[in-house]
Amino acid sequence: MMDEADYRRIERLILMYPYYLDDGRFDDMGKLFSDADVYIGSELAASKDPAAVAALWRRYVRIHSNGTPRTHHIATNIIVDEEGPERARAHSYILVVQHAAGFPLQPITAGDYLDRFAKSDGTWRFTERRVGNDLFGNLSHHLIEPMATGTDIAPQRWERL
Repeated sequence: MMDEADYRRIERLILMYPYYLDDGRFDDMGKLFSDADVYIGSELAASKDPAAVAALWRRYVRIHSNGTPRTHHIATNIIVDEEGPERARAHSYILVVQHAAGFPLQPITAGDYLDRFAKSDGTWRFTERRVGNDLFGNLSHHLIEPMATGTDIAPQRWERL
């Protein structure tokens, strides 16, 4: 049975991702997913490979003169559910705002994360992350390579997997 400390540790893992990403610390961000399969939409992007996760973000995310993407990823609506002994899953929303030179502060994308976790040797770790974006603004100052966007993308839900 999970206790309050377990929930807090899982929430901390979820919140460390935007902390590292917004600081341009892609290697540290990648390490969060050392034991995880990472999906972008429905496609597997990396499997238990922190260097591959960091490389993927470096490939797509523009770093500005201050060494960061000039973003704030705001994780909210975190729902953590126990899935069994020392296993859990979570659903959270993400809103990304950006302010870059010549680009006023504005939301650039919103979506959600579906995450799975396992506790091993007393430590919670990601075992799966599904990144889903379904609302899009102007990504021109954020992405190096464009990504597919659309208006018919539904938010992720565990029930739809």
